[in-house]
Amino acid sequence: MVISSRQNPRIQRLVRLRERAVREREGVFLLEGIREIERAAAGGFALLEFYFCPELIRSRAAAEVAEKTRARVAPENVFEVAAGAFEKISYRDKPEGLLAVAAMRRLELDDLPPAPAGTPPLYLVAESVEKPGNLGALLRTADSAGCTALICCGAGTDVYNPNAIRASQGTLFTMPFAAAPAEKVRDWLLARGVTIFATTPDAEKIYWDCDFRVPAAILLGTEATGLSPFWLDAPDGKSVVPAAIPQRGAADSLNVSMAAGICLFEAVRQRAQGAAS
Repeated sequence: MVISSRQNPRIQRLVRLRERAVREREGVFLLEGIREIERAAAGGFALLEFYFCPELIRSRAAAEVAEKTRARVAPENVFEVAAGAFEKISYRDKPEGLLAVAAMRRLELDDLPPAPAGTPPLYLVAESVEKPGNLGALLRTADSAGCTALICCGAGTDVYNPNAIRASQGTLFTMPFAAAPAEKVRDWLLARGVTIFATTPDAEKIYWDCDFRVPAAILLGTEATGLSPFWLDAPDGKSVVPAAIPQRGAADSLNVSMAAGICLFEAVRQRAQGAAS
């Protein structure tokens, strides 16, 4: 049986899953596209439902992923969907005809894996990242730099937003991730001997003068307001170190993923030089 009506109850439910409250209530989220479905499966995420549209599957890669995904999902939860109905549930301009529903994972700090033996941990900590595209870009940046994990604190973080998943290019499923209140994040990092480098334009120290070879967490705030006073009002110069990225133009801020990349790859450079020497 092919689901052809855009008013079908299953189609309507999938549309509602775009809302954060609905996703969190059900404990599931949407995956659309070849890369995202493949990386989620490879990362061990449980695929609960699968919807496919033969009319929109135009590549061999998409056809192969469709076959593999059908084999991973219980037959009673695999549904063929007509093009018009699939376009209702898709959030892409050019859908590939593949969409899955997957189970969320817990995002607890103590679930994060340790850094590889002999390598000091390198965390990226983001406070109050509300824009899904920015969160997805932070995941990609952290993944590229080989971060131990991305940690989010503050309000607004919605890692399972479809646009965050899309912007992450599937790295949500490869990059260890956790979310917790700021106080808990700070205490968790300090208990593990991690130095927190708090990025702020008001800092006297420039980021390239920071020693990122130690167990380190690079902390970023929002583009509009920066970090909250919780992080900046009581830095002691040892466990919390303010650091600035110098800016010469008229702009008063950098995109948060750009700022993350600048600091993270300085840490990568320092650690590579330290290993070489």
